[in-house]
Amino acid sequence: MITEEVAESIETSVLCWLATVAEDGSPNVSPKEAFMHDGSGRILVAHIASPQTVRNIESDARVCLSFIDVFTQKGHKVRGTARVLRESDEGYEQQKFRLTELIGDRFRILAVIEVEPTEVEEIVAPSYRMFSEMTANKMIGQSLATYKVGEYRNKAE
Repeated sequence: MITEEVAESIETSVLCWLATVAEDGSPNVSPKEAFMHDGSGRILVAHIASPQTVRNIESDARVCLSFIDVFTQKGHKVRGTARVLRESDEGYEQQKFRLTELIGDRFRILAVIEVEPTEVEEIVAPSYRMFSEMTANKMIGQSLATYKVGEYRNKAE
């Protein structure tokens, strides 16, 4: 289910959005900075500061995770089931180690959310479908201008 293309999409995305179902049935969407493909078909997400997300998963395991490369404006939506791994759970240390290798010690990982995909769908900006001449490189150029990357680069220096 997690193809090489999807795994690469995960690697090139800076944030993902994890949607869960609250106890009252309402949706909850939360941005996640630390996430990765574990190499065996699951997606790992670090629980750093999302107690509501964890509570929701513990009462309803259904989730939807989406991630895009903001410059190419392509990515994927992954539906599946999630479980929360804590220190006392088998496999927790290994999965936490993988996430720690990714993000370093910038954040304390409170738990690991492990997503088992059941459905994967590509996400692409409408421009790709509406304009036959649209390419990833053209989209990158437009995105750099739209997001004012040059201005942000100057502010960071």
